[in-house]
Amino acid sequence: MSLSKLTANLAILLDSTVDNVDSYLNGTTAGDAVDSVVEGGAAAEPTLLTTLVSFLPFILIIVCFYFFLIRPQRKQEKETQKMRNSIEIGDQITTIGGITGVVRQIKDEDTYIIETGADKNRISIKKWAIQSKDTISDS
Repeated sequence: MSLSKLTANLAILLDSTVDNVDSYLNGTTAGDAVDSVVEGGAAAEPTLLTTLVSFLPFILIIVCFYFFLIRPQRKQEKETQKMRNSIEIGDQITTIGGITGVVRQIKDEDTYIIETGADKNRISIKKWAIQSKDTISDS
């Protein structure tokens, strides 16, 4: 066999292998490709719609995560921040540790002095440590 015949046979073999790999990746079998050629049509190629339909479940999962997890959490964080910013002297508050007390002094923008218990003990707490505002101030 001459070198040119060997090269031609190798090229034919390589083309058929590439066609088989393409048809496998496109989801068609060799029989489907033969049937479409026999019927006179070209082999089906993936379209934008096919690609979009294959990614549709992932897109729906991301949208569900946004509407059921991320958006409500952001809304709750905004409400909590609004509550913490509205605290004034005289308000009854509860900390995230369960300590209840009355705000007696606002030291900095983020530090409060609260009075707790019958002994009138004073505790310094940070704004982020406030869980809830139990009463509204009279002022």
